[in-house]
Amino acid sequence: MPEPCPLVEISGPPRVRGRQHGEQAAPRIRRGVAQYTEQLAKDALSGEALVEVVHGFLPTIAAFDADYVEEMRGIAEGAGCPFEDVVLLNARTEILKLAKRRAAGDREPEPDGCTGLVVLPAAAADGRLIHAQNWDWRVECAETAVVLRIRRDDGPDILTFTEAGGLARSGFNAAGIAITANYLESDRDYSQTGVPLALIRRKVLETPHFALALRAAYATPKSASNNLMLSQAEGVAIDLECAPDETFQVLPEAGLLVHANHWRSPVALAKLRDTGIANTPDSLYRDIRVDALLRPQTGRIDRAAVKAALFDDWQTPWSVCRPPRPSLANNMSATVAMIVMEPALGEMEVAMLPALDRRFARFTLPMDEPKRGAAALA
Repeated sequence: MPEPCPLVEISGPPRVRGRQHGEQAAPRIRRGVAQYTEQLAKDALSGEALVEVVHGFLPTIAAFDADYVEEMRGIAEGAGCPFEDVVLLNARTEILKLAKRRAAGDREPEPDGCTGLVVLPAAAADGRLIHAQNWDWRVECAETAVVLRIRRDDGPDILTFTEAGGLARSGFNAAGIAITANYLESDRDYSQTGVPLALIRRKVLETPHFALALRAAYATPKSASNNLMLSQAEGVAIDLECAPDETFQVLPEAGLLVHANHWRSPVALAKLRDTGIANTPDSLYRDIRVDALLRPQTGRIDRAAVKAALFDDWQTPWSVCRPPRPSLANNMSATVAMIVMEPALGEMEVAMLPALDRRFARFTLPMDEPKRGAAALA
């Protein structure tokens, strides 16, 4: 059975909290680095060539937020590993894909799949927004994941599920802003060098105002396509389908928003080519399945109903909740984690390898007082 995801608590200036992260998660960080460097070596990217690719992202990262460079230096110091290894962990989506391009496309890409959803207050049993996700990726990443609780003096505190050494992935902050992300692909990918996706997610979670969180997700230049699902606990959710140079919106329908790993915006589909479906064909029905399971319960959807929908095993192993199976790239793939968040309560639940083990660990974050008179939107 998989081990529960550990909690890593950090605070202080960027370099200090980085060291705390590195010290507490050192074995998981080193394990994650070993997994990705081994994969990259298969694509003939290792040694000095890998270091060169990693350093190619640093000017963009530093221009986006120099504190992130400091925090990654601290993580490396705490974990006793090279700084470049930590940058690799935070830009691994971009670097893995670039390596496959260097290998002249002789192997199938390995998509980082997900099924994400938001239940707005009007559709929820208790009138509280629920934001959740299945994270589908390499099965061994169940041994490298952590939950970070970040205490900040310069903004809202953060609770985020991420790979050890990463600055953020899925989570929410004390202002009630939550984010999950889903893999997307398009014919515009890697036409420019953008900010690594993990750092954009962290920027969203550092933001006290939903408008500025949307700006960070919407307007930051990216190297690769990605789907970013943002919500605010008082009752707003917007899904942003992001190409490197343009962003498209998908909005909730009758209080429910569900997204998998294919483009859905009609505007996006008229302007670009979805190049990811060949490698994630199950995406075409995963969002349909989750929507169909939840929509009849509109007005009485609770966390148990959300979990039941994300546990769906129709067409297993090509299912919403994926047991370990060979991917199209012949690596072992699975639903690595199910993350269910109720930000208004400051609660996150995480189940590791949920197709094999339905036990959840619960994590909490004290929440800021909501603004009086804020209206919940359905």
